[in-house]
Amino acid sequence: MTQPLDRYGLLRVLVVDDEPFARQLIRTMLLQMGILKIAEASSGQAALIHLRHRPVDLLVCDWNMPGMTGLEVLIHVRQQARTKGLPVLMVTAELSQAQVMDAIRAGVTSYLAKPFQPAILRKHIEICLATRTR
Repeated sequence: MTQPLDRYGLLRVLVVDDEPFARQLIRTMLLQMGILKIAEASSGQAALIHLRHRPVDLLVCDWNMPGMTGLEVLIHVRQQARTKGLPVLMVTAELSQAQVMDAIRAGVTSYLAKPFQPAILRKHIEICLATRTR
């Protein structure tokens, strides 16, 4: 069973995308869901630095980013004891079966194709949050 949406305000979410517009779009949707603690990173490297210093409850990450891909971020997250159980939602235009399988093998919690509707993003976030360990 997922948490009621009125409790989402306590959650900390990190949105990682090299495109400012994409980050803002996801931020807006998260705010509409009642999620108030939203941090942003414009690269995979910045995301890992953030995760090293600040805990989050959900990572929403793009796949295609310069320097470090979302898949590389996911692999790194899963290798660290502190973040290995962190729910990760991959939000990407990458839809090839091979890439989806790579993300599944790396331990992605959910995978959402761009473009998406707010209701679909919400459903994927609920799926991710239902997997959180307390």
